[in-house]
Amino acid sequence: MFENLDDIVIHYEEVMAELGSPEVADNQDRFRKLMKEQADLLPLVETYTAYKNAKTAQTDALEILDTESDNDLREMAKEELADAKKKEEELEQSLKLLLLPKDPNDDKNIMLEIRAGAGGDEAALFAAELYRMYIHYAESLGWKIEMLSLNENGIGGFKEVVAMISGKGAYSKMKYESGVHRVQRVPETESGGRIHTSTASVAVMPEAEEVDVQINMSDIRVDVMRASGNGGQSVNTTDSAVRLTHYPTGIVIYAQTEKSQLQNKEKAMTLLRTKLYEIELEKQQSAESAARKSQIGTGDRSEKIRTYNFPQGRVTDHRINLTLYKLDKIMNGDIQEIIDACIAADQSAKLSKLNEG
Repeated sequence: MFENLDDIVIHYEEVMAELGSPEVADNQDRFRKLMKEQADLLPLVETYTAYKNAKTAQTDALEILDTESDNDLREMAKEELADAKKKEEELEQSLKLLLLPKDPNDDKNIMLEIRAGAGGDEAALFAAELYRMYIHYAESLGWKIEMLSLNENGIGGFKEVVAMISGKGAYSKMKYESGVHRVQRVPETESGGRIHTSTASVAVMPEAEEVDVQINMSDIRVDVMRASGNGGQSVNTTDSAVRLTHYPTGIVIYAQTEKSQLQNKEKAMTLLRTKLYEIELEKQQSAESAARKSQIGTGDRSEKIRTYNFPQGRVTDHRINLTLYKLDKIMNGDIQEIIDACIAADQSAKLSKLNEG
């Protein structure tokens, strides 16, 4: 598995040498490309170097044990040998993880879409709380959030909300959130104190660039209209809202959050590209369905992935059998522990599959 690592180290050194050349300094596109490549390769090169050092330390310790008769030196060599073996095992595992095929979408920004499911107004209120949870999480990482569309129910709940979240590695973390989220609690409107179960679906889609998806404008109908609901000055008095209908798929996109018709059209086009890209990804993934069954975060929107139980103050992720009793913190955006556990489970499943192969 590690046979090509020496070649990767040589390539890394070539990249570093090229970065130091005056020609590259004058070519910003090439410089940026090389800097990204250097950053991607660095963890692998550093880990492999440490791995080789651990193997060399073992060889040196064994040589001392074979040639030395001094008891103190032999004891030191035994300790060094044990430490080096342990280090080698740990670094070997790290190398395997670093060598796993990377999801090409991991570095992309995301489109977050939350829809109220079963449960009427209570489901819409839960959808709004999920949205706030993700906003708090994104803000804690310094990511940028931009709401694209919102359909409210009048009592503070969201029937549907769509937002763009921009930040380094946004998709690599948030992709595990796709699926059906279930809430169990006593609604404020429930006089009998009975616990209700409601749901909301979350879709996390990697943002599609124009190069990812080509759209034929003759396949789209563009309608403009006055925005509805709350808005800034003049939002509800001009034809600024835009609705796109994509004939081949039947997808309808509505954008109204900006005052400018042009800005709303750009937002709608971005969302349409992302949805079409998601359709293509789903086609690819269904072709690899057997392989993906062993992975976490398949993106299956019909899968119930998590339960938020308010009376017990717990959150359970059903995919990885993780239960945490800190619901208040989680609803405030403290979801990193869940995401880390999903990443670890996903990597473990991929490693197992790799070892089977």
